[in-house]
Amino acid sequence: MSLDPALRARIDALLQANPAVLFMKGSPQAPQCGFSAKAVSALDALGAEYAHIDVLQDGEIREGIKAYGDWPTIPQLYIGGELVGGSDIILQMLNSGELHTALGLPQPDRTPPSITITAPALAMLKQAIDDAGGEVAVQVDVDRNFRTRLNLAPADADAVATTIDGVRVQFDLAGARRAEGMTIDFADDMRGRGLVIENPNAPKPVQGITPADADVRVAAGTLLLVDVRPADERAIASVNRDFRTFDGDGIQQLQALPKDTALAFLCHSGGRSAQAAEQFRTLGFGNVFNVEGGIDAWAQTVDTSVPRY
Repeated sequence: MSLDPALRARIDALLQANPAVLFMKGSPQAPQCGFSAKAVSALDALGAEYAHIDVLQDGEIREGIKAYGDWPTIPQLYIGGELVGGSDIILQMLNSGELHTALGLPQPDRTPPSITITAPALAMLKQAIDDAGGEVAVQVDVDRNFRTRLNLAPADADAVATTIDGVRVQFDLAGARRAEGMTIDFADDMRGRGLVIENPNAPKPVQGITPADADVRVAAGTLLLVDVRPADERAIASVNRDFRTFDGDGIQQLQALPKDTALAFLCHSGGRSAQAAEQFRTLGFGNVFNVEGGIDAWAQTVDTSVPRY
């Protein structure tokens, strides 16, 4: 497709104003496709500074950037005004060290992570490798939310790799640092039958907290309360404590807080707040709570002056 001159000028201006620009679906905090998530994970693994453009919010850019660089898919990374490519190329350059060079960053630490594979897990993996012909490695992928996937893959010379009792285990650069201290075990119990991953770096699960405990901690200043309800519901009933909301740029302000900030999320009965709490946990916040029963329980157990609805 031909590119409108005005749209070309818009893209030129974006690339000139930012050393690195990622055209993606969604935002780095909430990618809206798996390929965009991979690109973000690679850049975040470097601690790279980059601008992002959510093409889902700008239809002209979404189609125009494909014509601009003659590249048909999203995401697309530009560095110094030049097209680098999509998620697969970004990951390849990350693992080879080329992405570090392109961004002017020091070469990566390629030290393999220290991991443990138990004897039962090793036996299962060796059997799987033998069944696959023997010329494969165990690929361990740990994404930015610490979700872990294991599969068999060809040996990759650019991967960070270690060998445990004859089994080659390999990681991409981003996943290697997230895997430090990981244990791979084999279970055949109430959890099911198969490999079980324990990662000490993963954020703790969302914890439930009673309204009474939340009230005490908010009053003491050791817990930040976030009411996720819209303004019309808060007008009906609100707690008599300081709290934050998602209004305006409230979400962005919360996301900018230190990752060890203790956060408790509140809604009407606990459903919406549980979803919000899980979202922040996946962003790396490690001290996240959901107020059990929401403001309805708060009105019954903490402050009876709060209206119920």
